[in-house]
Amino acid sequence: MTSDADTLRAEIRARLPDPLPRRLGVAVSGGSDSTALMRLLADIAQREQIALFAATVDHGLRADAASEAATVANLAHNWGIPHETLKWRGWDGTGNLQDHARRARYRLLTGWAQANGLGAIALGHTADDQAETLLMRLARAAGVSGLSAMAGMRREGETLLLRPMLAVTRARLRDYLTAQGIAWIDDPSNQDLRFDRIKTRQALSGLTQIGITAESLSRVAENLAQAREALAQYAQESAAGVMRVMDGDLCVDPEGFAALPEEIRRRLVVAAILWVAGGAYPPRHGAVDQALNALSAGQRMTVGGCILSFRGKKTWISRELNAVSHKTANPGEPWDGRWIVTGPTGPDAEIRALGDAGILQLEDWRSVAKPRTALLSTPAVWAGDTLLAAPLAGFAQGWRAEMVSERSDFLAAILSH
Repeated sequence: MTSDADTLRAEIRARLPDPLPRRLGVAVSGGSDSTALMRLLADIAQREQIALFAATVDHGLRADAASEAATVANLAHNWGIPHETLKWRGWDGTGNLQDHARRARYRLLTGWAQANGLGAIALGHTADDQAETLLMRLARAAGVSGLSAMAGMRREGETLLLRPMLAVTRARLRDYLTAQGIAWIDDPSNQDLRFDRIKTRQALSGLTQIGITAESLSRVAENLAQAREALAQYAQESAAGVMRVMDGDLCVDPEGFAALPEEIRRRLVVAAILWVAGGAYPPRHGAVDQALNALSAGQRMTVGGCILSFRGKKTWISRELNAVSHKTANPGEPWDGRWIVTGPTGPDAEIRALGDAGILQLEDWRSVAKPRTALLSTPAVWAGDTLLAAPLAGFAQGWRAEMVSERSDFLAAILSH
């Protein structure tokens, strides 16, 4: 007879890549979810002859955090898994604590993965986490993408993040650990009603009497994820017909864009802003509405580090000058996270935005088929106040500006947002 442990392993393995990376990481806080994942992955790794590594992020926010990380390290050692504690001490007491901690956690984990040559990191999010995320986003009137909640697989920079337990409940994992005689750590912050997620967790427990459970909400999220993928595919195909990449900017055919369904127009605007500005999060719903209205009316507007401008019958989505006016780089280094400028460098050469001071030193900038506002934010080569080159504004002087490879494909980026 197949035990639930065997069934769990099979379910989790089915949601992991095939083949698995030869070196796989797992993030372990010490709670029941991640502890169960580490144990189950240890069995899978042994069977498939891959190397498993574990990491715990110590946010330094609770007195017991260090001892909890040590407990995880000891457990990993007993199971033959190399373990590392990653410490964050960046909280300054301002802003949204959970958001800061979450960003720091992913930053530390992806850095750890790159340093250790790990092909992916497995995370212990469960059906309960998925259901809570869906309800929290429902409260914010999210659309299809938001309500599809967490993806089972996504990239964070160069690192692949895996969530193989999104269909498994926390209760089932705790039953598994209890049957295996494995203890876990209960984080007291999981009872702190100051956090919206904990309020949502309590509210979810009261919905079971009408059939709304973590399992059912997790299935809803999966259904919406399929709808999101279909919409993303349609948006990508539409973008190929109405949007054209020109030196890091997007040139939009207004008539073709206006003929698209509103949901697709919205997706294209969000994808365009994220691609041009490189932001981690999409602009707020109201800001996207304003951008759609501006595009329809032919009005200039700034949004999310971008500027919408117009030339002839075309609309342009470009980087906003104010967002890059303070940024500098040496030749050959990334500028604004997306451009590499190279050429006959001299000792005083520095990469900065072209700006008003630079465009005044150009005689032929109008021959470039772009609005002035789009050219102002392009990378230029400076020696003090002297403009040496502006390779995207018709003044190359032997210099080249090329997009970094991971930011170069707009159509591919549509599928990732």
